[in-house]
Amino acid sequence: MPNVTQMKNVTYMPHVTYMPVKPGSYRVKFTKNVKKMKYRLPFALVCSLFFLWGIANSLNGSLIRHFQFALDLQRWQAGIVDSAFYLGYFVMALPAGMFMRKYGYKKGILAGLLLYAIGALLFYPAADVRVYAFFLFCLFTIASGLAFLETAANLYVTVLGEPENAAWRINFAQSFNGISIILGPIIGSLFIFSKTEYTKELLASMTPEQIDAARVSEALSVQGPYLAVGLIVLTVTLLFAFTKMPEVGQEEEKMEGKVHIGSLFARYRHLTLGVLAQFANVGAQATLWGYFVDFKLDFAKYENLSVVKALYQLSDGMTPEQIAGFHASFALILFMLGRFLGTYLMGRYEARKVLSWYSLAAVLLVATAFLVGGLPGMVAIMCTYFCQSIMFPTIFALATRGLPPAESKLASSLVIMAIVGGAVLPPLAGLLSMAGGMKSALLIPFLCFSYVSFYALKGYRSALEG
Repeated sequence: MPNVTQMKNVTYMPHVTYMPVKPGSYRVKFTKNVKKMKYRLPFALVCSLFFLWGIANSLNGSLIRHFQFALDLQRWQAGIVDSAFYLGYFVMALPAGMFMRKYGYKKGILAGLLLYAIGALLFYPAADVRVYAFFLFCLFTIASGLAFLETAANLYVTVLGEPENAAWRINFAQSFNGISIILGPIIGSLFIFSKTEYTKELLASMTPEQIDAARVSEALSVQGPYLAVGLIVLTVTLLFAFTKMPEVGQEEEKMEGKVHIGSLFARYRHLTLGVLAQFANVGAQATLWGYFVDFKLDFAKYENLSVVKALYQLSDGMTPEQIAGFHASFALILFMLGRFLGTYLMGRYEARKVLSWYSLAAVLLVATAFLVGGLPGMVAIMCTYFCQSIMFPTIFALATRGLPPAESKLASSLVIMAIVGGAVLPPLAGLLSMAGGMKSALLIPFLCFSYVSFYALKGYRSALEG
């Protein structure tokens, strides 16, 4: 580097390389450290979004069980909670990508946060009127906001730095999602689930008026938690509104012009297979998470109840639903640990290989739960949470890898649209459970994890080579 004191009309800056062009003239080149400093605050703020949508996702399992009594629903009807939620992703993901391509990441994030907050706050009047369709609309609105947030954030963290570290960055950011989803079952157990277990025997001893009053009380219990979530999201919205966010790749997008979905699928087979893998992954996750309490209560029938209570009951007054809610939070701790380990492993091994290890383990665990049942089967289902931890972010990073800026936002929308797997597959699992018990519902995640394994082991690599 030249002697700074000999350079004319040049202000010396640290972390900058001065490239000689001709005698007395230098071109300034910023080093990686400058990029890191530039992206540090935006990256931290975007990580907070992963935390926020984890809470919304993990509360759905509590709602599915809770609405079965509060709104007098069959299990498959309550499963439509997930359908409405993930349908919001499917409907809004593509508009979200187009919106961000025109207006940028920041405005896309702000739009998503506002929709999220509105949906959460609408739970208050929905509980007053106790109409299931109103609750589903609230969940659809929340998911519409999350479609904006996930389309923006998942892609944003992959471009805020060096391309070769994209899978590591997205898994690190998703670790905050792993922390927040632990809160969902705890919130459900403490603030949503009733302290009274409304068994068939208890309901038979109650008058119709008493039963209706109990259902009203159960419906109202969702108001407090969702009101708190809505206010927190509004606070984060204000924080983003007053923070400057870099628009990475915006100039390149303008130069590259229009992008068509058909051409993306035709030219990027790893994207096509990745969208299917994401559909399967989210479908499996929504099935296991949404029916977790039902799995636990069904599998516990085959065990000594004193053993189950000793493992999961925190106080004598807890109902089976509350115990299962805390049980779900323990499983989500495994999910968080799996993501931290996966992030570490991706710093040493190829992301595709780590995904193949996790997905194969998930296949074996679901098969074990089906064959063994009981408490060992429930432990196996818990362990699948560990394996699911890295699947969504890693599939996302692999499916969108190597795409230019103009195509990456649309591709991101397509991968997020695949979340509709969470709307399609849980009701199918619910119907299977009605025909052959909760064990039969495990067929759905078994097939889904098998496809994810195929994508990681062969599909992704063969698509790139082809």
